[in-house]
Amino acid sequence: MDGKPTILVVDNESAFRASFAETLLANGYNMRSASTLADAQEALYADLPDLVILGTIAPRGDAYTLQQWIRRTVPFSAMPIIVIDAPAEKQLLSGWRRDEGLRLQAEDYLVKPVDPEAVLPRIAKFLDTTTRKVTVLVVDDHALVRDGICAVLSLQRDMQVVGQADNGREALDKVKELSPDIVLMDIRMPEMNGLDAAREICREPDHAKVLMLTQYDDEENVVASHEAGAWGLIPKKSVSGQLVGAIRSAAQVA
Repeated sequence: MDGKPTILVVDNESAFRASFAETLLANGYNMRSASTLADAQEALYADLPDLVILGTIAPRGDAYTLQQWIRRTVPFSAMPIIVIDAPAEKQLLSGWRRDEGLRLQAEDYLVKPVDPEAVLPRIAKFLDTTTRKVTVLVVDDHALVRDGICAVLSLQRDMQVVGQADNGREALDKVKELSPDIVLMDIRMPEMNGLDAAREICREPDHAKVLMLTQYDDEENVVASHEAGAWGLIPKKSVSGQLVGAIRSAAQVA
């Protein structure tokens, strides 16, 4: 890796891809390109780009499908997307449908024709490395579980694991030492369980948000987690699918 950000440009027009290639490469970016939904998915897995420029691809609707797939697929769900729609006169044939536009999940929306030079400031804004990351403490008495969670979070540009603990008592010490934004807390642990540790954390002013991790998302655990002051509860069986979104949601709550 050369340290340069990588931009994936997805569009079925070779001239569009070539114009972005010239501009991006001249301005210190790496670029990958794709002309179909399948090619784009393959490129995402192969290169893990930093940002996607999503133009028009055929058949109509595939651009929307790709955007939705990116947003629900770890490790791409936090990847910035700039959508560049078909020109107004072609939108009925090759552009985004109205219902797709209403469900747009992208950082920016533009319409062709677009000057790649004009897009550079937008790219720089979305790739700004000075953006503060959400800091996370991972607490679980099983090292394999902790390692799996840390692997998922390490792929998120807006998150940073600042520490780990294997019981509730150690978690309290780490919270004081590291001041994380989010604590991922297993419920059942030796020495001090997660519910007791969560209660201690949530008594403090401006405390970290606590997300409980459990093998079972039954009503008893949901109620107990709420009473302990936890922000939410995530079943371990679905942790990869729900975890990243839950952390972002919790971090956005004042």
